[in-house]
Amino acid sequence: MLQVPYIRENKDLIIARLKVRNMDATDTLNKIIEADKNRRETQQKLDDVLASSNAKAKEIGILFKQGKGAEANELKQETSQLKATSKTLQETFNTYSDEVKQLLYLVPNVPHESVPEGKSDADNVEIFSEGALPTLHADAQPHWELTKKYDLIDFELGVKITGAGFPVYTGKGARIQRALAGFFLDQATEKGYREVQPPLLINEASGYGTGQLPDKEGQMYHSPVDDLYLIPTAEVPVTNMYRDVIVKTEDLPIKNTAYSQCFRREAGSYGSDVRGLNRLHQFDKVEIVQITHPSKSMAALDEMVEYVKTLLQKLELPFRIVRLCGGDLGFTSVLTYDFEVYSAAQEKWLEVSSISNFETFQANRLKCRYRDENNKPQLVHTLNGSALAFPRILAALLENNQTPEGIKIPKELAKYTGFDIIK
Repeated sequence: MLQVPYIRENKDLIIARLKVRNMDATDTLNKIIEADKNRRETQQKLDDVLASSNAKAKEIGILFKQGKGAEANELKQETSQLKATSKTLQETFNTYSDEVKQLLYLVPNVPHESVPEGKSDADNVEIFSEGALPTLHADAQPHWELTKKYDLIDFELGVKITGAGFPVYTGKGARIQRALAGFFLDQATEKGYREVQPPLLINEASGYGTGQLPDKEGQMYHSPVDDLYLIPTAEVPVTNMYRDVIVKTEDLPIKNTAYSQCFRREAGSYGSDVRGLNRLHQFDKVEIVQITHPSKSMAALDEMVEYVKTLLQKLELPFRIVRLCGGDLGFTSVLTYDFEVYSAAQEKWLEVSSISNFETFQANRLKCRYRDENNKPQLVHTLNGSALAFPRILAALLENNQTPEGIKIPKELAKYTGFDIIK
């Protein structure tokens, strides 16, 4: 979330930039500033009362030592009143603090100056593309037919076991899933990312730490008995490893990668966009996460974008990169690049990765800091990206590489599958 001093000092700038998100934040920001003013004034009154109470307590001790019990008892009555006053002020302070916090939860991150205006993904700006779009043979099929033909995925069995959006991978389909995990993790570790294997369940504090709560609680699966949430992405537990931590400046940037299952309710999703692997409730993904010095985060974002490029190049998939417009930008992000691969049989682009810089937005919630040259704690910047999400990568691999003889596997991936064609 945004820092209150930043809001006080940059209100007009924030209002102007949030208009790129099609949001008028004027009223909310004014309320935050007013509640924070009341909070700070109450804190000053509370400090004064506590200081007076402490002074009188010392004076009482001196009076008793001097044998002036009557005067001491009078002061004790005054301190009792001061304690009651301090209790009331503390309650008032807590009320204002909670009001500030709840209002801050309503304000998204401030878009970077390069984020274009727009209302939906139709207004995103393509900044890069590579690879020729494949021409398929006359009998080419979409991936949901190919997976049935070659016994790679059983969507109906997943419905029987759990429900729609929970496929069962079988035979070479399961082997490809395992191959993608190994390939993506090996590539990440070669680029300096440390592999971790985080829990698949998070507590409420972790959800708030990275911004899934209170913004996206309806999109996460919740276990109310234990008050735990299934992760929507490994970003959440991996970034929360550094919650309430002051990292060593010399350790920055901190780079982690994780393979995990991801769980998303995807409430409200329907139509052709959810067919087959296009949108699932459970899917696999390798995530990359960086924690950086504030002065290095944009360079880190560019580095992550270049890295994901190499993955798609090695998978021999045509892809493009788009800069998200304000209306499509995630709540916590200042700048996001989406990677999309071309699905030849469906004749459309499929998003396979989002790479985002959150600057201090997550770090402020997480209280993740480093010490500057004056040894003063400062907030780090956090970034994350999909590298990569499996379902639509698999869909594009199957559709784009189908031939009358079978489905060819890219050379780099074949090193992990153990086969170079599915017949």
